[in-house]
Amino acid sequence: MKKNLMLYLVIDMANIVKIDDGNIVNILHGGIDIGKPFSNTIYLIDAHIAGTMYIDNIDKLEPKLTFGKRLNFFREPDNEYDKHAIVIKDDEGSKLGYVPRNKNEILSRLMDAGKLLYGTVYGKEKIGNWLKITIQIYLDD
Repeated sequence: MKKNLMLYLVIDMANIVKIDDGNIVNILHGGIDIGKPFSNTIYLIDAHIAGTMYIDNIDKLEPKLTFGKRLNFFREPDNEYDKHAIVIKDDEGSKLGYVPRNKNEILSRLMDAGKLLYGTVYGKEKIGNWLKITIQIYLDD
């Protein structure tokens, strides 16, 4: 007889969160604030999102990319062009581009070590056919 295993995260006696297929990602990417002792948000660097010209629906995504909007980072270690690739997505999971290659090596090593990195929109500018999205990159530690 096969039994389903349910995991529960106890935040405090008043808040018990059932962890299933979908919400563990939300928890890891800020979907729930469980408060970490001695946690810090550390500003690392400014960058722009590389590759926005290859995103087919970037014009539809652009209006949602307002100042301060949080962007999620995901490692792509099997990327055929860059073993340190970090893909950038919005909160709906739409791909926006990548952390530029000249800034991703140390960031990718931090992520590979289990650190949570993310970005926030700092500015945007249309230059010809290119949408330049400037971001600030942070580490939650």
